[in-house]
Amino acid sequence: MSTGLKKKGSTQTFAVADVSRKPQQGRSKASLERMLAAARELMLERGSEEFTLQEVSERGQVSIGSIYLRFESKDNLVRGVIAEELDALRDDEEALLARLDRDCPDLDSFVPAYVEDYAELLRLHAPLLRMTMQRAVFDPLVAGPGKENALRAETDATEALMKYADRFGGSDPRSKAQAAYHIIFATLARQLSLGSSGEAASGYEWSLLKRELGRMCLAYFYAD
Repeated sequence: MSTGLKKKGSTQTFAVADVSRKPQQGRSKASLERMLAAARELMLERGSEEFTLQEVSERGQVSIGSIYLRFESKDNLVRGVIAEELDALRDDEEALLARLDRDCPDLDSFVPAYVEDYAELLRLHAPLLRMTMQRAVFDPLVAGPGKENALRAETDATEALMKYADRFGGSDPRSKAQAAYHIIFATLARQLSLGSSGEAASGYEWSLLKRELGRMCLAYFYAD
């Protein structure tokens, strides 16, 4: 069993297979999926990792012994849920950028659409992202892949914005694209209470925030 991380080149990868034994049969794969689904449901319901393996056993209709056989510990089960969440987040972000690349012919249409859609994507994933960030503070098996995922998201968004670089004011379009992504993410993450502290955000109206954030970023791109 592997409880560490695999690497491809210089990039860390994180998957359920890294923190669990590989199921050999279809029935075993189905029980693995039930374990992960039950743990995920409990985490989302409680907003924390405060659940027991007995609860996972009952909800997922799997034995305690099979959970330990597959994951060895509750920590590894939680890591498995997080690994699935990071995969889903990456897939959703890639799909979002592909759709906007297809549908937005210019900077004026791309920026507000990106802010709107990325905001809703983050809101969808926020409950588990919040727990992922909290665990990353003390768990290097989550911290490393979490950081890699953040860097990948920054790179993908920057490259998407750079397709409109000929419309940017100033002389350093890549720095502008990177800065805009960080401003967008930081603003939305703060509002969604993402972060290791789980600090509550302000009561600023969500739709207004998205609209004004898009307008400000667009003005920033055009400014000298």
